Amino acid sequence: MATLEQIGQRAKEAEPFLRVMDREHKDQVLLRAAEYLVKETDFILKANGADMEKGRKRGMKESLLDRLNLTAERIEGMAEGLRQIAALPDPIGEVTADWVPENGLRIKRVRVPLGVIGIIYEARPNVTADAFGLCFKTGNPVVLRGGSDAIHSNMAIVEVLQKALGDCGCPECSIQLIEDTSRDTASAFMKLNQYIDVLIPRGSAGLISTVVNNSTIPVIETGSGNCHVYVDEDADLQMAVNIVYNAKTQRIGVCNACESLVVHRKIKDAFLPMLAEKLSEKKVELRGDEAAREAVPSMTPATPADWGTEYLDYILSVKTVDSLEEAIAHINRYNTGHSEAIITENKEHAEKFLQEVDAAAVYVNASTRFTDGFEFGFGAEIGISTQKLHARGPMGLEALTSYKYEIYGNGQVRG
Repeated sequence: MATLEQIGQRAKEAEPFLRVMDREHKDQVLLRAAEYLVKETDFILKANGADMEKGRKRGMKESLLDRLNLTAERIEGMAEGLRQIAALPDPIGEVTADWVPENGLRIKRVRVPLGVIGIIYEARPNVTADAFGLCFKTGNPVVLRGGSDAIHSNMAIVEVLQKALGDCGCPECSIQLIEDTSRDTASAFMKLNQYIDVLIPRGSAGLISTVVNNSTIPVIETGSGNCHVYVDEDADLQMAVNIVYNAKTQRIGVCNACESLVVHRKIKDAFLPMLAEKLSEKKVELRGDEAAREAVPSMTPATPADWGTEYLDYILSVKTVDSLEEAIAHINRYNTGHSEAIITENKEHAEKFLQEVDAAAVYVNASTRFTDGFEFGFGAEIGISTQKLHARGPMGLEALTSYKYEIYGNGQVRG
């Protein structure tokens, strides 16, 4: 098992090679990696089965088991993500600005790789392939530290990806996995700033907070998702039922699932019983304020803590409001800067919501589940940033680049 020092050194050695790779070579590797993932499905599923068995024995929550679980369909999805990344334009070398100031210098601003990227994540083995694809396309070596729950799955996926790299004449250390999943190693990894240029945590609020508070490496913060859907007084109620049902139940263990419902008081009596009946199909527990419980007496009383909780479970908080302004204020107080939605047929209300809600993604008449690099056409995502510096929302290729200035002169000196 390689030490952190060895892993860091190997990543730095791969960096110059990746920095100057042309698009054709990059895309060849990505397509070969996609091919190998599908070809080695049985190998990957066997490794994932060991992780799933261990998770069940440990009493892992259903939502976390869902995140951990791989199927042939999900592996095909990972491969398709790599194919989509290969089909996207290569941002490296793109000239984003070109001008000549009074001194006669010609100045270009050009996209370049960020450097060596470290990613700390939990029981999401699909992140392994997504991270590789996006980092590789942008010329960045990547060092992964997954959780112990998915160690066998991650090792298998990395082995397959490294085989594709080797077959295409690229350094296999373009992607590396830290196989020691101890907390001490994770803590040491957060301080490996002599080798790692940026660190991206993906996982629970606790994990993200730990990385942000302890890392000596610059961090791009991906956040938890206390995502809201606001059902306006001018909403199409059947549309609202369909959207909330999808946003809450399509997958419960993901950061873009709806955790909080906000409903205008004028339509609560018509809407909430309809919604409760639909959500009962998935046995969703509703936790509401007094006004919401008047419409659905079986609803559990909500506590103040419910308004700010990311459940990752079949639980939904329900808050009633008297106005759009109150809805926006409530959402801005309790959201995590991830994804928020309004259901309304009122264009003015929709525009006000879009302008005033402070989040990375704000929707009108659509499910929050679309906040995803694949759905946005990025091929995949490295995470969903809830911060405001450098990158925000689903982070695709551009989010993994920096820039430099290239300056052309003809003998100028500064007086």
